[in-house]
Amino acid sequence: MRNEPDICFFSVDVEASGPIPGVYSMLSVGACLVEDDQTTFKRYLRPISEKFDQKALSVSKLSLDELRHSGDDPAEVMEAMRRWVTSLSVGQTPVFVGLNAAFDWSFVNYYFHFYLSHNPFGFAPLDIKAFYAGATGSKWLDARSSVMSKILGATKVATHDALDDAIAQAELFRSTHEISKSSSFSQIPRQ
Repeated sequence: MRNEPDICFFSVDVEASGPIPGVYSMLSVGACLVEDDQTTFKRYLRPISEKFDQKALSVSKLSLDELRHSGDDPAEVMEAMRRWVTSLSVGQTPVFVGLNAAFDWSFVNYYFHFYLSHNPFGFAPLDIKAFYAGATGSKWLDARSSVMSKILGATKVATHDALDDAIAQAELFRSTHEISKSSSFSQIPRQ
């Protein structure tokens, strides 16, 4: 955040056709700068697999049939995203931030490596749920997005649209970061 000029935080969310990359497809990706959630990236992708989990498609309301025709080429999407990330993080380390970052990052990481042989975010995403639990001392089950949104007074709403969700996540991360700076955790001496 502002007190870490060497870091550029990006909130990222994906909608996918199932639980794991490669077998299932990333159908959309949305991202924004955490510090400026009006600076955004959003694309719909052509599926790379015919496999799908109906529950995943029901949540996102995306259609594999429609995306086969209207979705962008995954290689072009990942190159456009790489250019966007690197242009905004010149001289800084880009950090992937997500709510359930393991899921979203696994798709983004897979696609970056499959199509470009490199992930500009590296190998260490930051999970908002874990960050919130650590900053507040909350139990894991109390670190759900619905609970966080209520406690933090969030104004943005997750809609299962990748960009809307990235923007909502950015707000939760900013608020949690403020809590972490004021907690006793921030008083621990750093090396």
